[in-house]
Amino acid sequence: MIITTYKIHMLRRLLLLIVLISGTTHVSGQINTEQVLRIGANTHYFEDYVLSIQYFNQVISVNPSQAKPYFYRAVAKLNLDDFRGAEEDATLALERNPFITEAYEVRGVARQNQGKNAEAIADYDRALEMQPENSSIIFNKAIAQHENRDTVGAKTTFSHLIRRFPKFEEGYLGRARLRLEMKDTIGAKADIDHALSLNSNAVNAYLLRADIAIHSGKDFKSALADMDKAVKLRPEAAGFYINRAYLRYMNDDIHGAFEDYDRAIGLEPANTAAIFNRGLLRAEVHDTNRAIDDFSRVLDLDCEDYKTLYNRAILLSEIGSFEAALADLDKVIEAFPDFAGAYFLRYDIKRRKGDSRSAQKDYDKSMALAKTTVQLTPDKQFSGSAYSGSAKTYKSNTSTAGDKVSAATQSTTQPKSETITETQEQVKRRFSSLTTVRSNYSAEKDYSTADIRGKVQDKDMAVELEPPFMLTYYTSPNEINPSSEYIREVDEINSLGLLRFVLQVAGHPAQLPMYELEGPHRQSISYYNSYMAGHAPRAIDYFGRAMDLIALKDYDRAIADLNEAARLTPDFALAYLLRAQARYETVKATSEPGKALSRSGIMEAIADLDETLRHSPFMPVAYYNKGVLLAECGSYVEAIEALTRAIELKPVFGEAYYNRGFVYLSLGDKSSALPDLSRAGELGIVAAYPLLKRMK
Repeated sequence: MIITTYKIHMLRRLLLLIVLISGTTHVSGQINTEQVLRIGANTHYFEDYVLSIQYFNQVISVNPSQAKPYFYRAVAKLNLDDFRGAEEDATLALERNPFITEAYEVRGVARQNQGKNAEAIADYDRALEMQPENSSIIFNKAIAQHENRDTVGAKTTFSHLIRRFPKFEEGYLGRARLRLEMKDTIGAKADIDHALSLNSNAVNAYLLRADIAIHSGKDFKSALADMDKAVKLRPEAAGFYINRAYLRYMNDDIHGAFEDYDRAIGLEPANTAAIFNRGLLRAEVHDTNRAIDDFSRVLDLDCEDYKTLYNRAILLSEIGSFEAALADLDKVIEAFPDFAGAYFLRYDIKRRKGDSRSAQKDYDKSMALAKTTVQLTPDKQFSGSAYSGSAKTYKSNTSTAGDKVSAATQSTTQPKSETITETQEQVKRRFSSLTTVRSNYSAEKDYSTADIRGKVQDKDMAVELEPPFMLTYYTSPNEINPSSEYIREVDEINSLGLLRFVLQVAGHPAQLPMYELEGPHRQSISYYNSYMAGHAPRAIDYFGRAMDLIALKDYDRAIADLNEAARLTPDFALAYLLRAQARYETVKATSEPGKALSRSGIMEAIADLDETLRHSPFMPVAYYNKGVLLAECGSYVEAIEALTRAIELKPVFGEAYYNRGFVYLSLGDKSSALPDLSRAGELGIVAAYPLLKRMK
């Protein structure tokens, strides 16, 4: 959906507004809400959005009748692209105070980004009743009308905006997009030129003009000149390099294209669009092994990128890795059962490896499909499988260079929400062409500070489950999670000083080098050995030694010690929890990279978690860990049940919400996934925001 450039101006104004008015709140409850709101406003102003939400949560928990913390939290969520959450919070703010103009504006932008354009327009109209001269709101209303296919209304609103604010460059660019859709290329160019006369650094104008050059006459040379200017103005935008690389390629400058892909990857090492495209170019110049490396790198980040699987299969077959190539093609065909080209490629590979009978079946299938068309649902149109999200404003999805599509504005106002029909040749071009990023410029910065700061939804993170919680002596606290997860039995052990180190519970334990662990833990093991040699061993002694052994990754001996601990004290819940952890770590350590974990090993760990819950039935972490392990072995329904129970026991269990949302998404239940991921983000799970953005 759209995120207008001027939305950013609106957000900056709101950030300042937050700082200015946060001091007008009153002291209430057990915390000083004025002080906490001020701290939240300051962290928000300095773009620590995830952390600021935690402060606003504190105020809401003490005094849920206040409108301001909901409004502030809505702005933070909007910055994080959690549009559903922002809409809900803005609504809660307006229920408590219907005269917060900015709340209508925030809710309008949130709704607009969810495709709720009619509702967004209603919010903008309500805001304009109170602030009729607000150019930001007028602009967003015009864009919403455009997206709502109200061409006449959008044209009228843009004209009013430009008449009232003749130096507002984005108004001209918005109208240029509208005119392009109305096939008025001359009028669109005039608006773009006028915007550039007002501001020669208007990056959007160069991007839009480059797009017109490509679509109106395939003028790649002038389009490249405009992209050069865009790159000069925004040298930190990886998406711009990706799109310029395409234009350089179309101008027969393959070396320049390689340079741009390398630069994009240098800026964003997990940018799958750049890595994929570099792989295609390497394949074209017969640098096969390094091309395969690039495709494999993409698949490490997104194992369901079918375009990459298809191209890797081609190269694997070229070097004689037939089984690996067939494994890739099987996945492609499962997802695209009507794609003739995939069957023909599989036929050719099987024929070359001597499997004539099976090859003939694929050949017959490919011939039968050759003259048919393919129905592509929105999720099969490659709308984001290689998108980095580095530069954004009106659109954030992909197109294919083979169809001569540029980066900026083709269908800039229409999301991929409908099934389309394509010929087999068009589908094949989708699989075998360069990817460009629809990357209209945004005034936003790309942040590279701490992983929890800035617009974390734009970070390229592997989409994966949050891990199970571990018993450990080492944690990595941060501003969002400053302390260990609470388990009553752990607290009791620490209170009594039964272990040689403080026992903690962490989802992401600190990863220390082995040379730092060897000394203290081998000394601790020697202590336990000596103690148990002269005394009757206790369950806690075996447990403590098992902790040391796990720190040293000696899982088999740790499990043996935990067996003894459970034998001596059959109701020792933590012994079963730790044994489940040791079994899980054993499975991970013995599994091949990229392969599914051993189901039998996982089930043994789950059995230990069940035993933990038999002796401690109200331990949220045990239910959570069980849910994670069930999800990892594909038992999604049971995983949801376990994670739901964890949430019932601990309603602020952010990791459980995130993983349940992840599992819902794996089942294709997007409507259930969205609220869980939004709630997870609200509770400080940073990974929720990139996943929410990918779902848009």
